[in-house]
Amino acid sequence: MTKAAEIDIASVSKVYGQSTAVHAISLKIPAGTYCCLLGPSGCGKTSTLRMIAGHESITSGDIRLGNAVVTDLPPARRGTAMMFQSYALFPHLDLVDNVAFSLKMKGVEKDERRQKALDMLRLMQLEAYATRRPAQLSGGQQQRVALARALITDPEALLLDEPLSALDPFLKIRMRAELKRLQTSLGITFVHVTHSQEEAMALADLIVVMNDGRIEQAAAPRTVFERPATAFVARFMGDHNVISGRAVASGNGVVTLEVANGGQFKAMGDVAEIGRPVDIAIRTDHVRIGQPDQGGLGFNGIVSNIEYRGSTVKLTLDGAGVEDFTAILDDAAFFQQTIRVGDAVPLSWGGTDAIVLGRVAP
Repeated sequence: MTKAAEIDIASVSKVYGQSTAVHAISLKIPAGTYCCLLGPSGCGKTSTLRMIAGHESITSGDIRLGNAVVTDLPPARRGTAMMFQSYALFPHLDLVDNVAFSLKMKGVEKDERRQKALDMLRLMQLEAYATRRPAQLSGGQQQRVALARALITDPEALLLDEPLSALDPFLKIRMRAELKRLQTSLGITFVHVTHSQEEAMALADLIVVMNDGRIEQAAAPRTVFERPATAFVARFMGDHNVISGRAVASGNGVVTLEVANGGQFKAMGDVAEIGRPVDIAIRTDHVRIGQPDQGGLGFNGIVSNIEYRGSTVKLTLDGAGVEDFTAILDDAAFFQQTIRVGDAVPLSWGGTDAIVLGRVAP
């Protein structure tokens, strides 16, 4: 298999008419990394993937693969392979001919390309289905054929556009494990577009969270989960509460935030200027029911919704200046007390559980 390559995206923009889909993003994806481009529909992640692949022209900036600038190269000369969301298999060809198709286009002899296709099908544990056509396969098997077809060219990087979106929930989990196993064994760079936070957390070494054509954060999954860079990341990942207000004090690594009704909260971090808008984040699973311990923080909220989730219970609460505040409680802790919708309950968290969030430049 070809050696993995680093991907270097340098100030790359994509403009469609009057609309800018990608705003001068810069990103380095180390060789051999499993990278997930994560974000909502329309955030620019698929345009970015297609520009890496060469299926979309670059308005400005450069893309480097390894030591080569590939900005103006056609897809076939980039050293990348792309697996499309639809799989795009040929219904009239058997699996061997589907997988070998790109080698046929390159003029590789029939015996050689068929042998290599069989090797790829063996890697995907599909050798027994070699003479079947795509319609005779399950969704998961079709996906593995599409992967084999993409990998037969020995790419330095494999690009995957929402590869699991067409699969049912149980098969998605199985195929996630298969993708991770494959990337680890091949050692090549994977760049995977998804809108699923769970999928990105399960697969990626590097998560790149995108919003409105910009990169909000690029970091390891644990960093994105524990220390979101911006309010958008904190909300999109769904594991932090975000409280917005105005900075009224700052010192010794602690910022005091004032919300609309005059209530105040403290968080770890710094601000450039007192009086400026500021966002803070509190982990949903670090919120407890009860008054704060010494050095802890909290407020009183009215329960607006309760969701039982098996091992945990999700509480949604509103307080003065704070709406849709979430607490994820251990089920045993929740059922030790009687809490109903409409109840007023005290919430608390540790002093280090609240952090000041940054902002992405416009």
